[in-house]
Amino acid sequence: MIGMEVLKALPFTALVMILASCTKPVVRDSEYTPAQLADVNMKLGVAYMEEGRYDVALNKLQKALDADANFAAAHSMLGVLYYRMGKMSQAEEHYRRSVDLDPQNSLALDNYGQFLCLKGRTAEGIKMFLQALEDPTYPSSERAYSNAGSCSLLAKDPKQAETYFRKALMINPGVPVALIQMADLSFKKQEYLAARGYLQRYQEVAPHDAQSLWLGVRIERELGNQDAEASYALSLRSKFPDAQETRLLGPPR
Repeated sequence: MIGMEVLKALPFTALVMILASCTKPVVRDSEYTPAQLADVNMKLGVAYMEEGRYDVALNKLQKALDADANFAAAHSMLGVLYYRMGKMSQAEEHYRRSVDLDPQNSLALDNYGQFLCLKGRTAEGIKMFLQALEDPTYPSSERAYSNAGSCSLLAKDPKQAETYFRKALMINPGVPVALIQMADLSFKKQEYLAARGYLQRYQEVAPHDAQSLWLGVRIERELGNQDAEASYALSLRSKFPDAQETRLLGPPR
């Protein structure tokens, strides 16, 4: 599961946390202090970004920086936005600015780390995740470990990836990315019972996709459980008929 699957395992974690309390108030500049104006425009920018309205999001995030040019969170969110818009140089400029302004901001470090990993600069990305973990109050340390694990896979270092995934699962046993990657790593080491256990835990916290169902087929095939193998295969064929993994199944037996 190295490649696009790993890239998909690197969500921009700050977005979820900010959006949890984000609304769209009518902004009258005169009613806010500069700090408040920066904060409300930053949150509006994130909300519009999640709706795919990138032009409005860009306007709001720029207004946030007009109110406070040193607002680290707004720079980090502009990094996310520019990344989504395919403007990599601007994205990195704002990610780096965010971290320079607030080197202890674990969310900004995590966001920048994900960007670096997605650009193939895995050593730099992992450094950002580990720096984020130096903050003992970081509320999403399991995500930083999980992201470091995914980044290690991109660096073709499965041993180090396993270490990070295990640390993530020690903090939170239900991290989907860590569970599915541990299932895959265990399968590759021919530890099929362990792989089955991780996959069963994964399906308790996340829906199956074509890759996880195909992994289930192969695990049960190695364990000689034809009923379970057939069940995974049936789900794969019915839910993802056009997937590459479905073609790998071959004709129904």
